[in-house]
Amino acid sequence: MHSQTNLIAVLLLAALIHEGSAIWCYRCTSATPGCAEKFNWRGIGFLGEHCPEPDDICVKVTERRGARETITRDCLSALSFRKDIPADKYEGCRPAAHDEKLANYVNHTIKEHDVRRDYYTDTTFCFCFLDHRCNGASGLQVSALMGLLTLVTTALLLR
Repeated sequence: MHSQTNLIAVLLLAALIHEGSAIWCYRCTSATPGCAEKFNWRGIGFLGEHCPEPDDICVKVTERRGARETITRDCLSALSFRKDIPADKYEGCRPAAHDEKLANYVNHTIKEHDVRRDYYTDTTFCFCFLDHRCNGASGLQVSALMGLLTLVTTALLLR
């Protein structure tokens, strides 16, 4: 009887949690301590933040112009205002898309507004969705290399 009550409580709890499968991502900019290229979660918080959409993707955007570099870590749904997001959003890093028609009919003299989105000369989007808080890494290749190294080590030990 006691185990049946526990089962009912667990099922009710599972029914109430309808967005438990959404991914957790770090959400910060390089102006936040610890969010630059040398990532340190202590300045941001270990858990990151829950993304608003259940099928969201973690993104790390790196924008460079000369020696200046700006890094943004966020959920893809929070960056939906950007027009330079690449069409291929699978795991990995890709250069930003270029929109030929962006600000085509704009006669804008305030260059700080950057309506053409051409201030940064190099913009890269890194997408990840296979692991929580995956946009904290400086490169996605590091985790793949560690996985391969673990697999080889395990195979050698099992011989």
